Amino acid sequence: MILHFDLDAFYASVAQRDDPSLRGKPLAVAGSSRRSVVLTASYEARPFGVRSAIPLYRALESCPQLIVVPPDFVKYRAASNAVFEIFEDGAIAVEGLSLDEAFVAIPSDDVEEARAWAQRVRARVFETVGLTVSAGVATGKMVAKIASDSCKPDGLAVVMPGTEAEYLAPMPVGRLWGVGPKTQARLEFAGVQTIGDVAALSDARAAELFGSWGREVRELAQGIDTRAVDGSRERKSISTEETFEYDVRDESRVIALLRNQANELGETLKAKGLRASTIGVKIKRADFTITGRQTSVEVPTDDADAIYAASVLCWQKLQCAEQPIRLLGTRVASLVEGEAREISLF
Repeated sequence: MILHFDLDAFYASVAQRDDPSLRGKPLAVAGSSRRSVVLTASYEARPFGVRSAIPLYRALESCPQLIVVPPDFVKYRAASNAVFEIFEDGAIAVEGLSLDEAFVAIPSDDVEEARAWAQRVRARVFETVGLTVSAGVATGKMVAKIASDSCKPDGLAVVMPGTEAEYLAPMPVGRLWGVGPKTQARLEFAGVQTIGDVAALSDARAAELFGSWGREVRELAQGIDTRAVDGSRERKSISTEETFEYDVRDESRVIALLRNQANELGETLKAKGLRASTIGVKIKRADFTITGRQTSVEVPTDDADAIYAASVLCWQKLQCAEQPIRLLGTRVASLVEGEAREISLF
């Protein structure tokens, strides 16, 4: 069994935890400029259309009573470290996806033991860190993640072995990993409405609709997912990314998000006592093609300004200004331990 844990509205929940006056109110975490991008919105703000990665000015237009608080990555890292210590207690492997999300492999194949494990983790996180975490339990990564997403906030969902395909079948095709709004619209136009429709595709039709990854996406739709939890993933590289609610052309929004991502990665590196020699940027275009660029710094660094400068350089090398993109990510790699030194950037 694989467990997927996801802290609920993480940045906003930390703010509400530390300031009780913010609880129950629409809240967004963002910078002070109106050009800032919303990093996280509380659940109270989401009915107004406030979501992560939208411009702050748009969030304020849709929710004038919105409370905006600045990000505090020192607090986020401290909370994340405490939560991951709980994840790792007794686990076989923990694969961190971000500060607030992880897959966990446990030393049991029993469903009820996995359910009890997930419930214990959720209770410990709330008691010791003061945050709620949703959990999904399943035999594969994708189904576990979909299960945790389906029960947010503060929920626990278990998908019984052997029922994966049945569980997935009625869901919109957009719930599949790798299928965004544009691809979903294209698939629906082709008559593929649900995940069950994908599961039933022939080899030829799957290749026609999805190209070289047709067989893989069909297997995922059938609930077949043999990928193991990779406990070494975060050590090899650390990344953060955002999927935009709507395709973005505005370069100022991209640059602002690169700044936020650099801050997050810098804090993560410092907290882990790591430095990075390689910084890269990944984008997913509106047509779902993925591209990226990376560069190296002269001396390994954990400095957010250096990461930001390198990521902006990578963005400029991509020459994607004014092109619609749906995902933006920053990655640091070639990690080494030790204290950072003053550097000449490139």
